Amino acid sequence: MSVSQQYLPDVQEILSHRHDGGADFWTTPDKRLIKGAPFSALESASYLLELGMDPGDPPLREVAGLILDAWQPDGRFKLYPTGAIYPCQTAHAAATLCRLGYADDPRLHITFRHLLDIQQPDGGWRCNKYSYGRGPETEYSNPFPTLVALDAFRQSETFRAEPALERAVGFLLWHWTYRKPAGPCHYGIGSLFLQVEYPFRGYNLFYYLYVLSFYACACSDPRFLEALRVLDGKLSDGQIIVERVVPKLGRLSFCRKGRPSGPATNRYREILRNIQGHASL
Repeated sequence: MSVSQQYLPDVQEILSHRHDGGADFWTTPDKRLIKGAPFSALESASYLLELGMDPGDPPLREVAGLILDAWQPDGRFKLYPTGAIYPCQTAHAAATLCRLGYADDPRLHITFRHLLDIQQPDGGWRCNKYSYGRGPETEYSNPFPTLVALDAFRQSETFRAEPALERAVGFLLWHWTYRKPAGPCHYGIGSLFLQVEYPFRGYNLFYYLYVLSFYACACSDPRFLEALRVLDGKLSDGQIIVERVVPKLGRLSFCRKGRPSGPATNRYREILRNIQGHASL
């Protein structure tokens, strides 16, 4: 795939931020790979991929190298030079590397095994950082890191059919009906969740449906289908209208708030193809 002419200005805008952190390729001199949102190294690579840039192009090769340099022998990713390593960081790094073509790299295999080893009894993934205090809701896994982990797993031919992933899917489907904030990071399903956010950056209806559509056990579930009807109700002439985007991305044409987005609509159509594919099996 290559970048279409209409999105070349978006690519140039993203590339113009590559030194914002004080080093090249959207990072800092001490290699903080998720600092500088919404133009962190991981996020910027994802935008460029979404616009059609080839993973082998120099900027994306460099970002892949930076992420792989952060890989630890136990499978985790150290995305900051100091401090604890959280499961969400490992999930984000793994999902990004998978999109960059490393889904079946031996190092990622170790990462996937690590994630399976630390999967929680409720099916999800969580950390033990309680920024919002402790309560009954913090005993659950964190929905967003669980979604990101499933996004990584679905890209691996070796691990995408792991039976344990059905428990992770089940946890996210449970959250659709529970709705309340869950996990140490308090991810809930409310008005912000239900707004169409694009590109995929947070715990959001569109990203939720996109990832779950790759799992057959989700696509026939009434909770998934109910969520899909909510998204369908937001279409305009069959196109996705972006309802929420971080202001710093507002200059990018592919994700302009209140406008139809071709790349977002392509992701919606991919959801439908996934559902149809599972139904035909």
